[in-house]
Amino acid sequence: MTSGSSSRRRIVATAGIAATALVLAACGGGDGDGGGSDSGSGGALTIGTTDKVTTLDPAGSYDNGSFAVMNQVFPFLMNTPLGSPDVEPDIAESAEYTAPTQYTVTLKPDLKWANGNDLTSSDVKFSFDRQLAIADENGPSSLLYNLDSVEAPDDTTVVFNLKSENDQVFPQILSSPAGPIVDEDVFSPDELTTDQEIVDGNAFHGQYVITSYDLNNLVSYEAYPDYQGILGEAKTEQVNVKYYADSSNLKLDIQEGNIDVAFRSLSATDIEDLRGNDEVKVVDGPGGEIRYIVFNFNTQPFGATTPEADPAKATAVRQAVANLIDREELADQVYKGTYTPLYSFVPEGLTGATQPLMEKYGDGEGGADADKAAQVLQAAGVQTPVSLSLQYSNDHYGPSSGDEYALIKDQLESSGLFTVDLQTTEWVQYSEQRTEDVYPSYQLGWFPDYSDADNYLTPFFLTENFLSNHYTNQQVNDLILQQAATPDAAERQALIEQIQDLVADDLSTVPYLQGAQVAVTGADVEGAEDTLDPSFKFRYGALSKG
Repeated sequence: MTSGSSSRRRIVATAGIAATALVLAACGGGDGDGGGSDSGSGGALTIGTTDKVTTLDPAGSYDNGSFAVMNQVFPFLMNTPLGSPDVEPDIAESAEYTAPTQYTVTLKPDLKWANGNDLTSSDVKFSFDRQLAIADENGPSSLLYNLDSVEAPDDTTVVFNLKSENDQVFPQILSSPAGPIVDEDVFSPDELTTDQEIVDGNAFHGQYVITSYDLNNLVSYEAYPDYQGILGEAKTEQVNVKYYADSSNLKLDIQEGNIDVAFRSLSATDIEDLRGNDEVKVVDGPGGEIRYIVFNFNTQPFGATTPEADPAKATAVRQAVANLIDREELADQVYKGTYTPLYSFVPEGLTGATQPLMEKYGDGEGGADADKAAQVLQAAGVQTPVSLSLQYSNDHYGPSSGDEYALIKDQLESSGLFTVDLQTTEWVQYSEQRTEDVYPSYQLGWFPDYSDADNYLTPFFLTENFLSNHYTNQQVNDLILQQAATPDAAERQALIEQIQDLVADDLSTVPYLQGAQVAVTGADVEGAEDTLDPSFKFRYGALSKG
């Protein structure tokens, strides 16, 4: 990721993003409730997940599992209240444009970190300066593409000087993975700070602080009494999060009552089975997660650094894949309807979403079309079958990824147009190798940083992007920057639609599924429906147990 000029918006997330849906880590030791005092409406809660944490340092991670922790323990200038996708001041009293390129934030007075340090504008300036200085390839610094400099004229005033005027997404970026504020007395200004240093430094000011930390095994939280953000007092004093390597064990523990909440990621079959269990509640929420295939423009068949490099043939290969993907089959057979077909780069439900992939590829009605794929390859002079290396992560996007990519392999090969070398890698290695040109084509997921179409365009299609897949289209790059600074809603929507049409021709990615948020809770647990909202942030403080 980088800082740099607005044309250098390199978003090196972890899929995320991503996409994400992410899956997890090693199982916790015991199933205990964590002990300690109770508050709010019930006792301590235990949450189970398969999402991995890469690091607690906001400068070094851009994945859903890590951000899930950050949302509980770090303060933000802007945040989304429960039930809303729209940002409001969080530890700030006010936030507004005081000039076309100046966004001024006034902090609430007398803020304190959990360790007793003062939380001031100096910490805010430090937090954003270090994001840009570190620019970790797996961090979110590329989201700050429009940030030129930060000033802290007094203890409660922060002035963000922006490169482009009228930035329509900057307030939302302050609530994104680039937005957590950190304690300058605990964090290093120019390198990542270790998880243990952060925990030992008690450098928190969220609804919770971390009291015990065993990476991807068990994390214990305690409500922070001096939290002053918009989410209010946490409803449960103590929360333990247990990490699972296997979703089948996660399902077993939630149905046996060993844990109170299971969130990310149960298999579609397990969710379907649990809907019939009166001992638990299955809670659904709006989903912004997407799944997609990434093509590396250097190493894919006929890519720029291959011996047979040919841009026209490379494009034909990507278009043939787009013609052969059967999204309905993937959604129904693999995900039992917990994912739905996606024919757009911006998911259905967000302003500006169109369906260019349905219009341009397949049978025009959402189905696959092998004849059309064959014609595309033949017209470009591509001999078939094309050998395609396709990679997926076996531990990051839920237990059904193997079935998902086995079916994609079958869809491509059954046409007779492709032979697919399908390989899988664990996420820690996968997240490094995908940016090193190791995979010609590969799986990613994306979970939004904020609820705006921009977050499905900027990270992927700027000249320097988080995919690091060597895609560049100057017209697309310029239009993305233009829409982000266009105040007129109708004009901005038109630009978003135009961008989707252009990237549908280039196909640096092929999106194919859109997922919902699903949590499974014990019958006595309340609040999951409140936090499964369009902000796409799962806040532990909304949960309580009777």
